[in-house]
Order: sequence, then C-alpha cells, then structure tokens
Amino acid sequence: MLSNTLNTNEIKNAAGVEVEFNSLSIDKRTRVFAQVSEVPSLPHRLTISHDEKGKGNKLVRRSMIKIEKTSISTVDSITPVVCSAYIVLSTPSGAINSTAEPAAVLAELMSFLATTGAGTTVLFDCSGHGANALLTGGL
Repeated sequence: MLSNTLNTNEIKNAAGVEVEFNSLSIDKRTRVFAQVSEVPSLPHRLTISHDEKGKGNKLVRRSMIKIEKTSISTVDSITPVVCSAYIVLSTPSGAINSTAEPAAVLAELMSFLATTGAGTTVLFDCSGHGANALLTGGL
C-alpha cells in the first residue's frame, strides 16, 4: 500500500522535478491524492482504482492510474481546462498465478512511452516515441 504522502520522488514532472501529493480519500477500491501545492480552484489529482469482473478462470482485474490537472486556457486566459492521462492494466487474474505477464506488457508500454528505443535513459520530458505520438496525434 502506498503511503499517505507521495513525496520521495514517486512522481516527477517533465523536467524531472518531484511533484508531491497527499492522500485525499480512500475507499475499498479507489484512492485519490491531491497535489500538495495545488490551487483550490485548479485541482491536480492522482487516482488509483481497481475493478474486478467475472469468476474463476474468467476473473479479470482492471487497474487504473490517472492524473488530471486543471489549468487556465492559454488561448483566452480565463477558461479552466483539464488535461488527463491514464493507464489501465487488464490482468486475467483468475487464469494466471503470477504477475510476470502483466509486468512484461506494462514494462513494454513504459519503455515505449519513456524512451527513444536505442537509449536506456527514462525521458521525463515526454520525448519518448510513444509519448510523442500521444502528444502530437502521430502514428
């Protein structure tokens, strides 16, 4: 389980600088964190949630991590706008006995988002091939 305060480099921005979050709410399957220094009218949230469907060998768990940040439009300097990014991991937990395969596909996705292929450095600036495709609408 995560601590109530994420303040030891668990989350970094595009410049590689730590962004701190405190736990805001928690229930059985969802936990929400708020950025420590957020402006009340401009929420910056991290949400972790899990959902299970099916039974026996058909049991599937869908786990999601989402970050949403409200900011002011750079077009009119008035309108609040929300940018969000999330990842969902679907695990056939009723049909596998380890996390090896889900970890393998997650590692591949993380690598595609945060590297340029030949490099082994994690790129927080979103210049990895996958991140660039998301940002520019590229294929």
